[in-house]
Amino acid sequence: MEWQLPEYNLRMMLPEIFLFLWALAVMTFDLFTKRKTGSAVGYLSLLGLLITGFILSLTGYGRGFTTMFFNDPMSLFFKIIFLGAAFMAIASSFGITKQKIVNHRGEYFGLILLSTVGMMFLSSSNELLSLYIGLELTTIPLFVLAAFFKDDKLSVEAGIKYFVVGAFSSALLLYGLSFLYGLSGTTDIVQMKINLAITHLTFKNIGLILSLAVVLLVAGIGFKLALPPFHQWAPDVYEGSPTPIAAFLSVGSKAAGLVAFAKIFLNGLSAFHGPEMAPNDWGKLVGLLACLALIIGNVLAIRQSNIKRMLAYSSIAHVGYIMIGMVAMNELGIASVGFYLFAYLFANMGAFGVVAIFEDKSGSCQIASYAGLSKTSPFLSISMTVFLLSLVGIPPLAGFLAKYYVFAAAIKVASSDPAFSWMYWLVGIGLLTAVFSLYYYANVIKEMYFSAELSPYRISFSAPAMSVLLIGLIGVFLFGLYPEPILQFASKMSLVFGFVQY
Repeated sequence: MEWQLPEYNLRMMLPEIFLFLWALAVMTFDLFTKRKTGSAVGYLSLLGLLITGFILSLTGYGRGFTTMFFNDPMSLFFKIIFLGAAFMAIASSFGITKQKIVNHRGEYFGLILLSTVGMMFLSSSNELLSLYIGLELTTIPLFVLAAFFKDDKLSVEAGIKYFVVGAFSSALLLYGLSFLYGLSGTTDIVQMKINLAITHLTFKNIGLILSLAVVLLVAGIGFKLALPPFHQWAPDVYEGSPTPIAAFLSVGSKAAGLVAFAKIFLNGLSAFHGPEMAPNDWGKLVGLLACLALIIGNVLAIRQSNIKRMLAYSSIAHVGYIMIGMVAMNELGIASVGFYLFAYLFANMGAFGVVAIFEDKSGSCQIASYAGLSKTSPFLSISMTVFLLSLVGIPPLAGFLAKYYVFAAAIKVASSDPAFSWMYWLVGIGLLTAVFSLYYYANVIKEMYFSAELSPYRISFSAPAMSVLLIGLIGVFLFGLYPEPILQFASKMSLVFGFVQY
């Protein structure tokens, strides 16, 4: 038999390769032109993201590195989200005047780009080891970015906490993946699904090991997503990190965790979701954690006086809404997850963009410091109001349709099969906690518009920072009124999974 070289097809990895090299070029450029370039390094980083997006549009679907790397509708969808989150995080950073970023722009922007490379690599991973490597490539640069203000006690604390939690969650995830490999005999995710089903039919006593693997995987990914009870690190890390990095963590890092969850559970373990698979059904476990996220995230957000901590708890609650769509495991559920992420990208990155601008001028992240802002900075106040209302889910903004589609997917599953009637409870809790969220979001709006005080801050901001607000505003209005393009694009992701239609 004639021996043949494996088919690598590097064309499928061109966006990742280009962005990786561009990140190195950005850091090298800053190294040799330090303190002479001003914002040039930031603009260079934004240009790299735009070129990467253009290359991505030309790449198409296909395999790379045999079966290890695969470009499909899901990977393309998430890569767009990652590039968008990185673009808005970098643009939000232009206004930061802290000397640590001013003197180390190359490292700062380069690490954001490298983390984005990891996210993109993760989204195309079709194999357990490459998925794990992609997840680590995502998080390691974020450890450094979280502690970037080394003279700031809160920033150093954020970096240390994030590192410890990240290392622990990676260990749990790797342990769980090793169990899956032991049960299936393969690291290929698609083949693993087939092998696990055969093993389950042949050997009935694998239930305990499989259940242990599921618990380890849920815990490992749960830490990455800040899904209760693995959420305690998030508020401290978000508060101490540079605000654009907190925004990037809340969208990009969470989306990366959701990709890992989808690939492992909706694909590799899809056969073990349903009442006939009890007690190995992972759906109820994830549903319970989603319920905890909705309650804990929204209730604890009410108590916060720091807006970054409030948005941190809010992001925990939003993961709960997204997981409802994941557990639904039907076409509408997958599409609703995709649409929710797009709506969340525009609203949350926009809200953090406002916080970054305000914090740099005022030096405060206290909600009370926003008192009277509408009188001195009306555009900033209007932008923040729109973003917060979208996060609540007020029509006609994109956040309303995002929640509607997630709940509709869960109701469709529950109404078609009595065994899934417990999902009605998820919908009910989701609706109730959405009402709670209105309280703490409205508290910020109240301070800006109805406080008797006059804000002492007259805030001006750079063109890149303005672009973040404009992109966010256009996104929440456009997709709130015209959701079809995103829904159609997101629904193609369901073709990737061999899930059971209920």
